[in-house]
Amino acid sequence: MESANVNIVSDCFIKPKFTSSEAQEPTYFSPWDLAMMSVNYIQKGLLFRLPENQDFSITAFLDDLKDSLSATLTHFHPLAARLSTVKQQNPPSFSVFIDPNNSPGARFIHSSVSLTIADILTPTDVPLVVQSFFDHHKAIDHDGHELSLLSVQVTELIDGIFIGCSINHMVVDGTSFWHFFNSWSEVFRSNTIARPPVIKRWVPAGSDPILTLPFTREDEYIDRPNPPVLRERIFCFSSDSLAKLKAKVNSECNTTKISTLQSLSALMWRCMTRARRFPGDKETGCRLAVNNRRRLSPPLPDNYFGNSIQTVRVTTTAGELLDHSIGWTAWRLHEAVANHDDKEIRELMDSWVKSPFVYKMGAYFDGNSIQMGSSPRFDMYGNEFGLGKGLAVLSGYANKFDGKVTLYQGREGGGSIDLEVCMLPENMRALETDEEFMSVVRGEIGF
Repeated sequence: MESANVNIVSDCFIKPKFTSSEAQEPTYFSPWDLAMMSVNYIQKGLLFRLPENQDFSITAFLDDLKDSLSATLTHFHPLAARLSTVKQQNPPSFSVFIDPNNSPGARFIHSSVSLTIADILTPTDVPLVVQSFFDHHKAIDHDGHELSLLSVQVTELIDGIFIGCSINHMVVDGTSFWHFFNSWSEVFRSNTIARPPVIKRWVPAGSDPILTLPFTREDEYIDRPNPPVLRERIFCFSSDSLAKLKAKVNSECNTTKISTLQSLSALMWRCMTRARRFPGDKETGCRLAVNNRRRLSPPLPDNYFGNSIQTVRVTTTAGELLDHSIGWTAWRLHEAVANHDDKEIRELMDSWVKSPFVYKMGAYFDGNSIQMGSSPRFDMYGNEFGLGKGLAVLSGYANKFDGKVTLYQGREGGGSIDLEVCMLPENMRALETDEEFMSVVRGEIGF
């Protein structure tokens, strides 16, 4: 199955149905955006069952998708553009921006593969072929100078349809990615958008609205890591099991403040560290992606379209982590998130303006830590496109490494969460037999 070929049936570009004067102006980036220049595109998508009614036509369906995408791009016009760079000689620096000129639009691919839904969802691990359901394989954001900033790939299976989006991570974070996806589904159903995006980027007070990067050589800001072969598996946590975990964690700390996500992150950090069999004095960390929109004062609107995320990191030694209770771990994560406030965000951004940097995947994600990304709060299963509720959320190659954990909305709803876990094969085998971890997966956790 891994060698099943995904065949391209057709390939075109989609432009916004209407172009406003705002859409003809360049869009300049925030520090949050520019720091993403060397990471991969965000690649997420939904698997649907093929409608059983005789009237369904894939040709008509694709036409409807293209038409609704064009209407959606009227509002999300940066996704139809490309990146451009202007270089300055004295001092040596350059600025990168979203350039609406001379772009063919967003890419739209129709592909097919001779596989069934069961071939994708039945195996223990996510099949490698899923990576071929996404365009821009291994692309980094800087490639958006030549590649489309958005590429949609619709893959026909024998009994299903997969709709995958690859979006440049300089242009969107997870919140904005799903805001676009939700809006596209909404336009498909009703030709309306309830929450138009706010396109103008936030920059720190007192800084130039056009931020520059003080680099002269590509190797200062371009990094294309080649991660080792990983196993990728999705674990499902019921709302009941998560409620028990949260209650246990809070009880241990005599508090009610620790969230479900902080409790689950503590579990993953402990169990993945145990699976890696580190010596007791080895430093290990847990990074949590945090949405800054509501943490700023005044807050940014929820429909702010761009990046507004940072990570908070807690570190300790493997011995200290495993010697203490899960409540001790969760409380430390809780404190890190609680302390990430307006003052800290602005200090970090002011520091970035004084000394700009970009995240380099190879250096940023060390093999001793874990990173919790995405969010189960995103509306993933509300995107139906006339096909009914999706069967699974799946992702591509992008931004995966040993220790990456991606949080998804559970398909059963009600506060359930699905985790996509990436680990080295020997470490994944150890995680699968970790009793603390598997007891929560099975819902058998007790006090």
